[in-house]
Amino acid sequence: MARLTVLIVAVALAFLVAAPMPEVTAKKYTVGENKFWNPNINYTIWAQGKHFYLGDWLYFVYDRNQHNILEVNKTDYEGCIADHPIRNWTRGAGRDIVTLNETKHYYLLDGKGGCYGGMKLAVKVEKLPPPPKSAPVKNIGSASMVTGFAQFMIPVSLFAFPAMWDVISRMW
Repeated sequence: MARLTVLIVAVALAFLVAAPMPEVTAKKYTVGENKFWNPNINYTIWAQGKHFYLGDWLYFVYDRNQHNILEVNKTDYEGCIADHPIRNWTRGAGRDIVTLNETKHYYLLDGKGGCYGGMKLAVKVEKLPPPPKSAPVKNIGSASMVTGFAQFMIPVSLFAFPAMWDVISRMW
């Protein structure tokens, strides 16, 4: 049993070392924060300073009987024209999500007249920035600590799977 425990720990460590962890994950933005999607709010100011990345979400909370969420082109956005939207993001509950799944400018507005009261939002969606570079690794002799660890963990991970399978198959 002790061998199995050691083996499982070795396999888990191998996965942790080998699996890249993402530095940034998708973020959910509640549009308007605690004021939500309502007239007389400047959503341009709300969006200032925010960076919208591929995979992020815009979460809209509003009165479903009075407002909606339409995606339009830039010209229609500027003129509050909702006659031919690119997409209607409204699902009817007044709690809707716009998934930012393309790198582009999204032009969103309320097509039930709220646009004239400021209910419009333009966001530019970008690709995730590359993760920050790691700090230099301190060298020990001619090999770094990372290289030494990798030299140990790669062989361990190569033998851990067959050994683990062998132990499990003998238990059954």
